[in-house]
Amino acid sequence: MKTTTTCVLGLLTSVFMTACGTVEITKTGRGFNNPTNPNTVEILMTVPQRTYQELGTFQASGFMRTETAVMHNAIRTKAAELGADAALITDTGLAPTRAHGTPLLFANGVALKFK
Repeated sequence: MKTTTTCVLGLLTSVFMTACGTVEITKTGRGFNNPTNPNTVEILMTVPQRTYQELGTFQASGFMRTETAVMHNAIRTKAAELGADAALITDTGLAPTRAHGTPLLFANGVALKFK
């Protein structure tokens, strides 16, 4: 019985210590675009020189500071649903949280379709 209690408490502790990152996207562009492959969606940190159409804005939050690649892949997945070719990150950083006591990674930006 003691072992079971220890495992359950250990599991609960790991659940509360693990961040659950999310990406929310809001469609702002007009019309419909077929979804793209998330593996081909570029992550950009500067405005591209190519002409593009804005498809939507996104807010990614709740990622551990070591999960930059995980956050980028989550952004790619959501942007691809709108048919994006790229995701332009316009703001990124660490946000303090009460739940973990450690800052969590966030990013805001725009999903883009190249013309």
